[in-house]
Amino acid sequence: MKKLNFIMCLLAFALGSASSRADANDADVSDSPNRNLTGFEGLNEQQPLWEVGVGGGMVEVPNYPASGETNSVALALPYVIYRGDIFRLGGQGGARAVFFEKSDFEVDLSVSGAFSAESEAGSAREGMPELDFMFEIGPQLIYKIKDYTFSGGGKARLNARMQARAVFSTDFGRIDSRGYVFEPTIRYQQRGVFLPDTGFSLAARMTWGTEKLHDYFYQVSPEYVTVLRPAYDARGGYLGAEISTSLAFPIAKNLRGFLGASVQLHHGSANEGSPLYEEDITYSFGVGFVWRVYQSEAKSNW
Repeated sequence: MKKLNFIMCLLAFALGSASSRADANDADVSDSPNRNLTGFEGLNEQQPLWEVGVGGGMVEVPNYPASGETNSVALALPYVIYRGDIFRLGGQGGARAVFFEKSDFEVDLSVSGAFSAESEAGSAREGMPELDFMFEIGPQLIYKIKDYTFSGGGKARLNARMQARAVFSTDFGRIDSRGYVFEPTIRYQQRGVFLPDTGFSLAARMTWGTEKLHDYFYQVSPEYVTVLRPAYDARGGYLGAEISTSLAFPIAKNLRGFLGASVQLHHGSANEGSPLYEEDITYSFGVGFVWRVYQSEAKSNW
C-alpha cells in the first residue's frame, strides 16, 4: 500500500493547519492541541479562514506494509484549505469535523487515504488482484502533552493522537469494507529550528488492524497459490510501527519547501509468516513545495 497520507502529511506539514475554536482574545492562538508549528504564519498569528494554492512533491514508498517493492509517486495539484469552527478541510488533519475542543485536547472525525498498488510481474503479488485505492474514516483524540519555549527563540509541542478508523478500498466502481485500524501516535514539533521560520517534526506511530485488513495485504487464497507462494490464512493483530521526520523551510514569500523521511518497522507483525511479507524494515522519503496563491482577509476563530 503506497501511503497517500505520507505525501499529504508532508504537504500539510509545509502548509500548517489550524484547529482551535478558542477566541484569540482569550488565549494565545497557538494554544490549540493540533496547531501546526511549521506553516506560513507565526506562532501567535491568526491564520486565514481559507486559502488556495498549489502543492507538489515526489515520494518513494513501499507498495504495502512489509512489501519489498517500492514506487516513486509524483504529484502536483491545487489545494484548498478551510479552517471553520467545526468543519475543516486541508492542512495536517485532512478533512475533519470537530466535535469537542479545549486548549489541551480535541475530539474529531477525520478521513485519510492511501494509493493503489499494482501486482507487477516478478513481485510477490504477481498474478493476484491489485490493491485498490484505500481510505479511512473514524474518530480521533488529540491531546497536547506539553508545550516548550526555548531561551534562544522558538517553540515546540508534544502531542498524542489516538485514532480508530474503518478502512475501505475502491476501484471507483465499488467500495469494499476492509476492517478497522487503531493507531496511537506521538508527535513532536518545533518552530525555530536552524532559522526562525523553519519547522521540524518527529513522530512515532504503531498500528493494529483487524483480520479483514490483514487478509487484504497478506492472505493467499488457493487460486493464487504458486510454487513460490503457498496458501496462507492471515490473522488480525499488530501491523507495524513507523518513525517519521520532516523539515519545512521558507523559499520565498508564500512559498515553502519540505523534506521528509520515514522508516517502517514490521518485525513482530501478526503475519510475518505470509509469503507476501517480505521486509522487516522498509523506508519512505519525499521532497516538495507548497505555494500559497491567495488567502482570505477573514481569519479563523482560534
